[in-house]
Amino acid sequence: MSMSGNYGPAGDKQEMIGIIRAAVDQGVTFFDTAEVYGPFANEELVGEALQPVRDQVVIATKFGWKIDPVTGKPVGLDSTPKRIMEVAEASLKRLRTDRIDLFYQHRVDTSVPMEDVAGAVKELIEEGKVSHFGLSEAGAGSIRRAHAVQPVAALQSEYSLW
Repeated sequence: MSMSGNYGPAGDKQEMIGIIRAAVDQGVTFFDTAEVYGPFANEELVGEALQPVRDQVVIATKFGWKIDPVTGKPVGLDSTPKRIMEVAEASLKRLRTDRIDLFYQHRVDTSVPMEDVAGAVKELIEEGKVSHFGLSEAGAGSIRRAHAVQPVAALQSEYSLW
């Protein structure tokens, strides 16, 4: 995420690609990104870096933010099925791959029933565009509702000892 400027300026693209490829050489196989990182720039970076070793790694990305086309900043949530499908297609192109191994909802969008979110991802799984469904920063109720429609393979929660 921070390679594309989320915590300070973006790093040199070729240097960042070198770091990602060195990580693969050292045995790292799981890479997590999101359309909102950059925005879009991190998926492009990860896609370019991992394209030569795509079948040796797992790529996770996330959907759910509405991104202002002018400012590039998140301006709320949008996990409507239509938006999920659009994000999946765009992420596949940026990641230079035919499948997303793990597709997370970045934040729970309370304006969209969780069953609709899970149903959209289930459709992507049935089409072979996504392998697994995950949730980020979701509570137990949301997880249960999603899992009833499409098994939830991963939960990402940020915790701090502070």
